[in-house]
Amino acid sequence: MKIVVSHPTGNANVRGLLNGLHRHDLLASYATTLGFSSDEWWYKQLPAWLKRNLKRRSYNLPEKLIKRRPWVEIRRLAIGHSILSGKNSGNKRSSVDKTYNYLDKYVANLIAKGSFPEEVKAIYGYEDGCRDSFRAARSKGWDCFYELPIGYWRAARIILEEEAELSPEWAVTIPALSEPEEKLERKDEELRLATHILVASSFTLQTLDYFPEKLKRISVIPYGAPNVYSGPQLQMKIGGPLRVLFVGGLSQRKGLSYLFDAVEGLGAQVKLTVIGRVGTKGCQALQKHLDSHDWIESLPHSEVLKCMRNQDVLVFPSLFEGFGLVILEALSQGLPVITTPHTAGPDILSEGEDGFIVPIRSAMAIKEKLELLHRNRDLLLGMKEKALKKAQQMTWQIYEDAISQKVVEVIGKKAG
Repeated sequence: MKIVVSHPTGNANVRGLLNGLHRHDLLASYATTLGFSSDEWWYKQLPAWLKRNLKRRSYNLPEKLIKRRPWVEIRRLAIGHSILSGKNSGNKRSSVDKTYNYLDKYVANLIAKGSFPEEVKAIYGYEDGCRDSFRAARSKGWDCFYELPIGYWRAARIILEEEAELSPEWAVTIPALSEPEEKLERKDEELRLATHILVASSFTLQTLDYFPEKLKRISVIPYGAPNVYSGPQLQMKIGGPLRVLFVGGLSQRKGLSYLFDAVEGLGAQVKLTVIGRVGTKGCQALQKHLDSHDWIESLPHSEVLKCMRNQDVLVFPSLFEGFGLVILEALSQGLPVITTPHTAGPDILSEGEDGFIVPIRSAMAIKEKLELLHRNRDLLLGMKEKALKKAQQMTWQIYEDAISQKVVEVIGKKAG
């Protein structure tokens, strides 16, 4: 029994799945756009700086397992700086959607033509990218594993429309409010076609209650943390402001205005660093706040982790999330986290030990927790140490084994 995986661009979650399936001899093929094996001889000969830039497109898989369809993705990447930098976010989203749809149709065609070995009994796809391939797979009697990496769109619409009314000056940063009806219908059909749904947090599971029909089986399997920091013992900075960090897309979906209000209410007691790209230009409120704090538009992942080690606390006040990998990344570098129940925070954090859960849209609650950590540096140091321990309990290998076991369980039951 083997499985085909399809994803156009790849990310940490996809890599975890692929590594687990390959390690357990379950992976028949990985279909993507622009991807290659990190074992390729030419990749090993590249200079370090070029390897770093290509790393996000490389996989720890044998080259024979990767099926590529690169041209639409290459074209997307070459569209031009104006679109890629967010000056025309509508065109950017449309371009991404085309890439997803193109790969989906390619995989569906491979299935229809019988291009995969008979031992393949399932496909694993992701939101927005598997409607056509699921249709083809179901016609063959395959299982269709569907991963929903963020909460269900109907639940998101309720929260984000509410937010646009509460904070109209930030509404331009919420592109999900303008997604075309055709795309939303596609999402719903993918859910109907799925024979097994995978989510990474209890919050994402709860949002599926808004789906208007009864769904098939759903499993919650949380993602993993990167390698836990093992360098010199963490040291506390004596005196000075509390060093606060935010990492993520710069949109109001992430609850940014509430973080800025909390920090500005504390004045010199805190120093805020923001790492993230502006997705949609033209939000004066966002730009005003970014001009007032340390803003880094982009860093390589390794540098983000390094930056975390020089901070005191991560604040991730998201209004609507699927998981929030940045939470585990922060913990892995000894950084306690303040987040909301609309993330994986409640599944991960132990209140007051390695982090805090605060209500969404509460600048006051964020401010109170920051004040507490500013006043009590012994508490902060203890939380940093517990953050590292928590990350050690949630490694990528644990995720890889759990997701592989789930695939075996589902396909095995059907085969039996």
